Amino acid sequence: MPATKQPTAQDAATARRILLDGMARDTGVFELAGELAPLHPRHNTFPGEVLLQVAADALEWCGASRAEPLALEGMPEQFLPECAFRGRENKKLQFAVLVAAALRGGADPDLLGEVTWWQTDDFWQYALYAAVAYIRAAASRVGVPARRVCEELAQRAG
Repeated sequence: MPATKQPTAQDAATARRILLDGMARDTGVFELAGELAPLHPRHNTFPGEVLLQVAADALEWCGASRAEPLALEGMPEQFLPECAFRGRENKKLQFAVLVAAALRGGADPDLLGEVTWWQTDDFWQYALYAAVAYIRAAASRVGVPARRVCEELAQRAG
């Protein structure tokens, strides 16, 4: 995506489709990142916002609530075994995971205020990791393949 072009609603729909269709086909997280990368304008959080909305949708889909929370402990190891996070990478992933939960709860986190301090342009990648982890966790919680979660979330989007 050219640096001067701002993301459109169509770009958001494309990002959502790439994630859900890719995961439904069992596409790996790094291949998904490669497909999403052209949508990311430099120094912009897009498509991270879209991916975190999908993560929040997955939380809703599996019925996570205050009464029946989805445990986050061990999430990276269990639902992102192909990824290795070290040092600050763990904090970045934790932020993306918690933002998705906040969105599900109705909060509007200050993404730019946080990611400006990162001094890197990789927020969207951590949002992808969080979305993949939440979709896989939702599927595990309900006892269905991730493909089903993706298909049902895609139908909700219209």
